[in-house]
Amino acid sequence: MRIRIAALFFAALASSGLSANQPSPVMTEAGLVQGLAENDLVIYKGIPFAAPPVGELRWKAPQPVTPWQGVRSTTDFAPDPYQGDGQGNVSEDCLYLNVWTPAQNSDEKLPVLVWIYGGGFSFGSTSTPVHNGEHLARKGVVLVSINYRVGTLGFLAHPELSDESPHGVSGNYGLKDQIAGLKWVQENIAAFGGDPEKVTIFGESAGGISVSMLCASPEAKGLFRGAISQSGGSFGPTRPTTYPGENMRTLAMAEQSGVEYLKNAGADSLAKLRELSPDKLPGGWGTGTAWPIVDGFVIPDVQHVMYENGNYNDVDILVGYNSDEGLSFSREKTVEEWKTNVETRYGPFAEELMAAYPPVGDRVSKTARDLMRDAAFGWQTWAWATLQAKTGDSKVFYYYFDQHADHPADSEAADHGMPHGVDVPYVFQTLDPNDKNLDEGDFNISDTVSTYWTNFAKRGDPNGPSVPEWPEYTLENRKVMYFNDTASVTEVPSACALEVLDDYFEWRRTPEGKAWAK
Repeated sequence: MRIRIAALFFAALASSGLSANQPSPVMTEAGLVQGLAENDLVIYKGIPFAAPPVGELRWKAPQPVTPWQGVRSTTDFAPDPYQGDGQGNVSEDCLYLNVWTPAQNSDEKLPVLVWIYGGGFSFGSTSTPVHNGEHLARKGVVLVSINYRVGTLGFLAHPELSDESPHGVSGNYGLKDQIAGLKWVQENIAAFGGDPEKVTIFGESAGGISVSMLCASPEAKGLFRGAISQSGGSFGPTRPTTYPGENMRTLAMAEQSGVEYLKNAGADSLAKLRELSPDKLPGGWGTGTAWPIVDGFVIPDVQHVMYENGNYNDVDILVGYNSDEGLSFSREKTVEEWKTNVETRYGPFAEELMAAYPPVGDRVSKTARDLMRDAAFGWQTWAWATLQAKTGDSKVFYYYFDQHADHPADSEAADHGMPHGVDVPYVFQTLDPNDKNLDEGDFNISDTVSTYWTNFAKRGDPNGPSVPEWPEYTLENRKVMYFNDTASVTEVPSACALEVLDDYFEWRRTPEGKAWAK
């Protein structure tokens, strides 16, 4: 049951005696919340959507919020999820969300954009200034951002944890947090002037991968009508030793890593592990304990297989990636090192892939870095768009972001494109106006991209009167929107190389390919 707003945001100010920056409280399912008016918006920070996942609730699915009496102040960000070395405003008590709304009353039924942050599933927050939702909200949407557990606190699997679960699985708590946040949106967003029937999720990196997983998860069915993924997608097969684009592991693999994690923590039982303060827990990055898994419940199977079978949440999607994602992830210093790593990862497909993504001279050039870009993001996006165009009924829109500074032709940076994560401030329109490396083209394309995103939230289609026409991506018309100062339509980048990479991933899904992967 959706509980409506207690009073109009601004019309009630005169009769309520509240000051201009104190709008009337809003009633949620758990109690009244007090936001803060900033010009034409009302902003709510730190609204709890689940009980604190501490003590016995550590490594459990999110539980309902305990209702409160009176009015709860929601004018400051709640703690970020516990991460890293524990420095800064972080806590296990982190399941809160934020709302920016331009609605003047609860009857406006504005479309809703729900942001899911990135950070490799080990870091991230909603409080960073880059994720300020005010600019998108001022384009006519209600903007929501959700905290979720990261690292081992968000994704540890273990046989004892699986035994505790009514579904016989463990891990994926961070994804369950996102789902709980989306359920809160369904139950409460009408009180903030939003329309629960017009919810679009969007995220970047791990957030974009989360969007992909939510589109596949039966647990998220019906919670949103559209999805935007920036440098996301998760269509690679499972693998014991993971690589970018092949990050997923099975429940059994993850449980075994959890057993080793328990030993490394010096705990002889799950109860003892829960007693440790978070700063005493071992780090999880690279241990197989800090990433979503194919658990058979939240994520029933490898997504590529699910999409081939039409087994997913068929909603309108807008998906894409940046031109030089490999610049942020490629670590090879020499061509020989690059070749060795390609051979180790790709085995019998290494030669074909090195030919499709050749280095230039003795440099690990952009042409070579693009193998990392496409394995991690480009192929994931291409596979997602193509599979949904083949098996789905909803609209597909595909983009390629290539915004970057020009560098001298004789410099090492001459072939540098747009690195990973740089798109986020363009989407949120939070570019630094004092950054001398930015010019008019940067701010223009930021306005264009944010308009496409909010148009998509409003209509399930990015098109509108003030932006260039963006064609749907179909099997007959595989067109991509290219962003570089302006927006223009182009072909799929590196299409022939993507076909070679697709052959590799197809082989990896065969019994032979599964047996080969170590």
